[in-house]
Amino acid sequence: MGKVVKIGIIGSGGIAAAHAKAYLEMNEDVEIVGVADVVPGKAREFIDRLNLKGAQSFEDHNRLLELDLDGVSVCTPNVAHHRTSIDSLNANKHVLVEKPLAVTLDQGIEMVEAAKKQDKILSVGFQPRYDPNMQAVKEIVQSGKLGNVYYVQTGGGRRRGMPGGTFINKGLAGAGAMADIGCYSLDLALNALGYPKPLTVSAYTSNYFGTNPTYHPEAEKFEVEDFGVAMVRLEGGKVLNFKISWAMHMDSLGPTLFLGTDAGLKLTPAGSGPWSGVWDGGIGSISLFHDIDNHHVSTAIPVQSHNIDIFKEKVRDFVVSIKENKPAPIPGEQILINQAIIDGVLRSSEKGKEVDIHLPQI
Repeated sequence: MGKVVKIGIIGSGGIAAAHAKAYLEMNEDVEIVGVADVVPGKAREFIDRLNLKGAQSFEDHNRLLELDLDGVSVCTPNVAHHRTSIDSLNANKHVLVEKPLAVTLDQGIEMVEAAKKQDKILSVGFQPRYDPNMQAVKEIVQSGKLGNVYYVQTGGGRRRGMPGGTFINKGLAGAGAMADIGCYSLDLALNALGYPKPLTVSAYTSNYFGTNPTYHPEAEKFEVEDFGVAMVRLEGGKVLNFKISWAMHMDSLGPTLFLGTDAGLKLTPAGSGPWSGVWDGGIGSISLFHDIDNHHVSTAIPVQSHNIDIFKEKVRDFVVSIKENKPAPIPGEQILINQAIIDGVLRSSEKGKEVDIHLPQI
């Protein structure tokens, strides 16, 4: 048995439990040594419920960071991602933070800068990357088979799929559908393209459904967007059409498309029901559109069936990167671009005009 990676968990909600269970399956490689949660008694209850033998509980995450830890899972509400990640990195701990990276672009920049300064991993929780079908899409796009990809359409829409609680509080979440499910759509498209930098955004957002008590039981507390659409100019002469919705009177906002000079690729998400239609899960279909001897042809690319638990793979990859001194599996530098687009969408919508996106060199 090699090095045992010592892990702390900040936050003790549902997503923290998913992290803990993934770590527990690596019992010979990982030891969960502590859990922190600002709610009195909650971390202790979490430890007892999951039978995390020997783990200590804290209300202050800085007390947790005083322990001999290799890495930390940040599983707090969005608003706390920044502070807890910065403190963890400055305490020389590697960090796996759940999506979205942060509430604001400036916070995300500070997190990436801290990781670079401390020479620590800052990985962000985009588990769909571990779906072999998502990986196949990236391989197709990167292979050059499509030629020069000049237009991408991505996003998705739920017929009815609006969460509540911290998700709809702007101060805690930062954004609504954009930060919750839109970030997955952006990662699908941008990761396949190689994460080109965004230049400008022209966007519109609304929350007609969330603020209507007919559709949401917490309408009076609903402060974020439930719908957004944006045209994003990317470096290299590419354009991204991005649209997302938590609720709508429609069955779909359309497939994800990659249009290239030699071929095109169409993807539809897996799943069914009112909470489906977005890219927080797997791929339902992949189709390649191309010409053969001047004939217009569409080829269905088989979707791989698999039993991979992509969430657990995300956590496992973080541990392997720590043990083997590898770079961040899903680097904060990439997801900062994702965050910059969401920031641009919100700014453009508020101003009612196109805005520029400026990212510092880190």
